[in-house]
Amino acid sequence: MKYQLFFTFLMLLNTQFSFSQSANPVRMAVAGLAHGHSHWIFNDLGEETVLTGIYEPNESLKNQFKDQYNLDDSLFHNSLEELLQNTNAEGVLAFGPISDHLEVVKAAAPRGIHVMVEKPLALDIEQAKEMADLAVKHNIHVLTNYETSWYPSTQETANRLEKHKDQFGPIRKSVFHHGHKGPIEIGVGKEFLDWLTDPKQSGGGALMDFGCYGANIMTMLMNGERPESVTAVTQSFKPDIYKEVEDEATIILTYPSSQAIIQASWNWPIDRKDMEIYAEKGQIITPNRDEMIIRKGSKKESIKLKEENENPFTFFAKVIREDRSIQPFSLYSLENNLIVMEILTAARESAANGKTIQMK
Repeated sequence: MKYQLFFTFLMLLNTQFSFSQSANPVRMAVAGLAHGHSHWIFNDLGEETVLTGIYEPNESLKNQFKDQYNLDDSLFHNSLEELLQNTNAEGVLAFGPISDHLEVVKAAAPRGIHVMVEKPLALDIEQAKEMADLAVKHNIHVLTNYETSWYPSTQETANRLEKHKDQFGPIRKSVFHHGHKGPIEIGVGKEFLDWLTDPKQSGGGALMDFGCYGANIMTMLMNGERPESVTAVTQSFKPDIYKEVEDEATIILTYPSSQAIIQASWNWPIDRKDMEIYAEKGQIITPNRDEMIIRKGSKKESIKLKEENENPFTFFAKVIREDRSIQPFSLYSLENNLIVMEILTAARESAANGKTIQMK
């Protein structure tokens, strides 16, 4: 209940103010560079933000980014505390190991600094709840970034199902395919690989890395409804390569009137982030980020979607400036990602014990 009241407060606050982004850029700090997606920050931070400082404990990685993006030495700080204390940051991007997310929120929240973490939110539901408690206590936003949140096909699927309920009816089954050949196979950097394949820092392998996508999108499509049960099976097809984490995972979520199958894999022969949504009266398939296929009876429609101009950092800046509200259980919301962490935590337990976990 306290989380819901906090989210309602933030929504009301966000509707009352509007600020010019370009006239007052958000001061943004970066805590960690070890995630492969961190390069996105330096390639497309956006005009709404200004980079004020970086903390990265790995000297080799820090020097790599300095050279690659011609970053000044003055941007780098010796500790997370120093970064947040000396930069007057309004927001911080946590792009290090998942195990660091809680510590970033612990340091940022008392200072009133908003946080965006790269997916998933935390190592488990207990850490996620602690982060949510800090967000409530200090009135900050904690957002979770997913690549698929910026796929036009993801949002358009949700829009179609909501706006044309009479044409589609309720969702009966959803199938999510996310993953690639494997992090080593696609050539991720050493610093990323080191923590991604360490369960103490990542929480697991393919289940955490790619299972989170389907859980996140399904929670949005179900308007925040929690599944009744979670069943998961994990396997290691390449134990000689991935010694400590699974490389294959399937998660089944059951709802009173729907089911979701989340297929997360480091064994796909191709890179993929696509989904199939089967409603009572129609089907939506998203083969990629900007394409949709809609089937109703014998009719089939293929739609090419326009790429969105906004990126996660622009969105985060607008949220901080209260120029954009976060809708309940939307992809970036803390509400949604608390449920994602419930699902992933239950999935790990299910896979470990060979039992279906009933969600209370």
